[in-house]
Amino acid sequence: MSLTPEVTWAQRSSESDEARNYLYVFINVPDVPPSSAELKVTPTSVSFTGSTIKDTKYSVTLDLYAEIDPENSKTHHTPRGVEMVLRKKTLGLEYWPRLLKESKKVHYIKTDFDKWVDEDEQDEGVDDDYAANFGGFGEEGGLGGIDFSKLGGGNLDALGGEGEEEEGDEDLPELEGDEKPSDKKIEELS
Repeated sequence: MSLTPEVTWAQRSSESDEARNYLYVFINVPDVPPSSAELKVTPTSVSFTGSTIKDTKYSVTLDLYAEIDPENSKTHHTPRGVEMVLRKKTLGLEYWPRLLKESKKVHYIKTDFDKWVDEDEQDEGVDDDYAANFGGFGEEGGLGGIDFSKLGGGNLDALGGEGEEEEGDEDLPELEGDEKPSDKKIEELS
């Protein structure tokens, strides 16, 4: 028996630029090594099967709403799952109304709101475009130009830098039983 993994997705559309006309799809299959996974991308579907080291089996087939261009699509298997940027075959400003051909709602498909941009706002976010920075697809196999300074708002101190006291800590009294010995008591002990 196999489990159906969670699938998240978002999209962009363009009537003139093929490179800006795509779907983001993420299949959440943690701890499935690439060696035990099989991913098949066709013009009308995406299917995945794989097993974790502990023999948990995952399987999902997505019959897509419309056709994609597998030749110009990208996939990347990470320790968390399979990331894909699937190029839509037909140019157009309109978004697909859903990911799957069938209009029935399925429990395992969710919108990826971290990557989603509304149709009327998609030209404004060109610099932060995920597909342009899709990890692992740079010419040298690097991280594809991801700007890590944008993670966490670029404020690394907000992540809990060492040696910093939180505001107001210096005015707190010592806890009962944790009193610091005074200099006088230290002299008496010597």
